[in-house]
Amino acid sequence: MASVTVINHPLVQHKLTIMRDRHTSTAGFRQLLREIATLLCYEVTRDLEMTTTTIETPLAEMKAPTLAGKKLVFASVLRAGNGLLEGMLDLVPAARVAHVGLYRDPKTLQAVEYYFKAPDDLDERLTIVVDPMLATANSAIAAVDRLQERGAKDIRFVCLLAAPEGIDKFHGTHPDVPIFTASIDKYLNDKGYIVPGLGDAGDRMYGTK
Repeated sequence: MASVTVINHPLVQHKLTIMRDRHTSTAGFRQLLREIATLLCYEVTRDLEMTTTTIETPLAEMKAPTLAGKKLVFASVLRAGNGLLEGMLDLVPAARVAHVGLYRDPKTLQAVEYYFKAPDDLDERLTIVVDPMLATANSAIAAVDRLQERGAKDIRFVCLLAAPEGIDKFHGTHPDVPIFTASIDKYLNDKGYIVPGLGDAGDRMYGTK
């Protein structure tokens, strides 16, 4: 699919299989999500702009590569997005963080906002939105809408699993926002869950129902 990158690295796929297993513990699920997030972060930041700086090694002075521009922003779609956020901050600890609090109305499946906090200068930074599931895409669209209202221009969306229906709907609204995912699953069921999926990521991460 256009603007969709499936990260099929063997370690990502192996860890994802364990996460899908209904018998995987809460602690195991949480740890695996954090580990996968680091691997996904590696891929979504592969083309960050670089510059050079002069440093001194123990042996000589040299020009060495370093990241250019302002630090990027990770925008976590609460609450499950924090599972990916932690792993990404392991790799990029200096990143800024935005939080977008959304919950899905069980009857309409629409996203309802209850919290939003983000850096002021989003227009000058790459913003990476993180949410484990791209199912109906209602939350993802609402999050990107809100970030764009605050000035974000360069946005990427990272998820663990995506449904074809969610990808189509998301790109119908935000065709310029690329998606990075570990898997495109088969379909959504009548309750808006990804099949075969892995269940509710937030519930499995925090041991709730």
